[in-house]
Amino acid sequence: MEIQHNILKLLVLFCFFSFVVEEAKAQQDPQYTQYMYNTMSVNAAYAGTGGDFTATGLYRTQWVGVDGAPKTITFGLETQAGERVGLGLNIIQDELGPSNEVYLDGNFSYTIPVGLETNLSFGIKAGVRFLDVDFSKGTAEQMNDPNLENIDSKFLPSIGGGIFYHHDTKWYLGLSVPNIISSQHYDEFIQSVAEERLHVFLIGGYVFDLSENLKFKPAFLGKGVSGAPISVDLSANFLFNEKLTLGLAYRWNGSVSGLAGFQISPELFVGYAYDYATTPINEYTSGSHEIMLRFNILRQGKIKSPRFF
Repeated sequence: MEIQHNILKLLVLFCFFSFVVEEAKAQQDPQYTQYMYNTMSVNAAYAGTGGDFTATGLYRTQWVGVDGAPKTITFGLETQAGERVGLGLNIIQDELGPSNEVYLDGNFSYTIPVGLETNLSFGIKAGVRFLDVDFSKGTAEQMNDPNLENIDSKFLPSIGGGIFYHHDTKWYLGLSVPNIISSQHYDEFIQSVAEERLHVFLIGGYVFDLSENLKFKPAFLGKGVSGAPISVDLSANFLFNEKLTLGLAYRWNGSVSGLAGFQISPELFVGYAYDYATTPINEYTSGSHEIMLRFNILRQGKIKSPRFF
């Protein structure tokens, strides 16, 4: 028990110091409202910890009605490859204004039992990104700027890592840095190609058994970027009869959201989220939509109930 408490303190302290950032403008990586079902995309240590061979797909269209608003497609495969080893693959396409980025990442995790039902997983993520920027699809100022040159499938390597401390069915806490290599990305604020900055993610959640047929899961995702303000997502989901999920979420200085999900079969779960912007951009958009499908292709480990994470 003392070992577990020390690990928890270490995670919280490291997170606190990692999230000391200076004033700035925006996050750079794709964001998700249903992050609790898409953990591997931000933390490689999650890969395979569910014990199943699982495929997850997610589509997000942000700020509907705004030209050039972000659109993200995510596909992930993960599996337990041994008693302590997990493997995963992430493919992400992220469109923003004149830019299109494709992420291809392989994930490896190694899990160490630290208690009867608690484990500590370490993960490594390595992959590549392909960046395309076509300024003819940008604003009028961009198209008339002779200093802006299009980018065609620029190859950018990436490597990162994470740790994931979790109970088999009750709670989890993870800290990760998805990419430690400085590269480039399209910055929508300066409307140009800029230097990619270091991202730090802290994710966590807990499952409360309120009754035999009702479970409650609060969760959070904190994102820190060098040169940007901290972003915090908070969510509260209720699971009814291990079938229907309903919840609310709040993104600090960003949006409020409604979430719903249904376990169609033991293998297939479908989820939906709607975001209502709480910033001035809500005058120009009808909101953001996110659809998620998770399919357990093969059961090969201990089945989690509820499968909240």
